[in-house]
Amino acid sequence: MPLLLDCLRAFGAEVLNEGDPDRDNPGQLVEHRLTSAEAGFDLWEDGNEPVSLAGWSGPTPNGIRIGPVYTPPDLRGRGYATALVAELSATLLEQGRRFCFLFTDLANPTSNAIYERIGYVRVCESAQVSFERG
Repeated sequence: MPLLLDCLRAFGAEVLNEGDPDRDNPGQLVEHRLTSAEAGFDLWEDGNEPVSLAGWSGPTPNGIRIGPVYTPPDLRGRGYATALVAELSATLLEQGRRFCFLFTDLANPTSNAIYERIGYVRVCESAQVSFERG
């Protein structure tokens, strides 16, 4: 649990630019995914050391979402996340899903190229807009 929480907080701070790491209560997210049959986390290990994390959730009638995907900065560039996402996607497809999908930052050409190399296809772009009370 502490490892998953650390990864989710780091992901939130780095990828989502969240100032408050507890904003969406990562403990609740982890607890839900660890007790759900349709959500979870996988860890990739190298020499019995966890080196990358990928989650899955949000099932649809035909597919399921991969994410978050996180590798600590000092462990990047070794193919850990690539191997993990490829294996997790294959496992979820073998369990009967017709497809897996994920959201990625279009400004990150490295992750986009990796996902395309393992079989993901760009389908659309989206934007998130937040409104605050004045």
